[in-house]
Amino acid sequence: MHTSPPATVEGEAHENPALLHHFATEEQQKNAASLGMWLFLITEIMFFGGMFCAYLVYRYAYFGDFAAASSSLDLKLGTINTIVLIGSSLTVAMAIRCAQVGKQKAIVGYLVLTIILGVAFLGIKAIEYKQKFDEHHVPGLANFHLEGHVPRHADVPVNQNHAQIYFSLYFAMTGMHALHMIIGVGLFAYLTYKAYKGRYGPGYYTPLENGGLYWHFVDIVWIYLFPLLYLIDRHP
Repeated sequence: MHTSPPATVEGEAHENPALLHHFATEEQQKNAASLGMWLFLITEIMFFGGMFCAYLVYRYAYFGDFAAASSSLDLKLGTINTIVLIGSSLTVAMAIRCAQVGKQKAIVGYLVLTIILGVAFLGIKAIEYKQKFDEHHVPGLANFHLEGHVPRHADVPVNQNHAQIYFSLYFAMTGMHALHMIIGVGLFAYLTYKAYKGRYGPGYYTPLENGGLYWHFVDIVWIYLFPLLYLIDRHP
């Protein structure tokens, strides 16, 4: 007697439109996506790790000159940007939580807030960059000069070449971080559009989780950059 084959788990799982054809279950798809994101973040850690190591070597060698150059940065703007990024991590986490409980409008709202905070960070960083250009604190400029009245760890003239090394690392590290922020804003603009279309909910929110991992990583990088670049020898 001929009987039809029983329905496979794969066949049942593929009834979910969010499940790609080459995955058998939603759990398998989620695990694969999470693994891919973590592998990507490991490469990012190695990328930024190289710059952090270079910075620490030069900071140890030229601490006084690095402290002088650091004191020329706007600590208030750096602090505001730190608060902005911490707030953006919170809004990302809230968006994921709203997806888990099915609050569709709240997902979009928190994602929009994340984008606004990300753009605010970039705007403040642009103001800082303009200040450095106006003050001629850009490596390679013929008129580069770090004022002698900047607080120093030792009462000796500032070595302009060593100060330029500091600002080379400052622009390289914060510039790469800003580039990752721009990518993150674009990513969340796409996720916001999908959330507005009702793509994410309790049954499927893996892209939000992976986007959140990327955003939290970028925020953590800044948490390290802020004290290393802004808080050198700030005590009286």
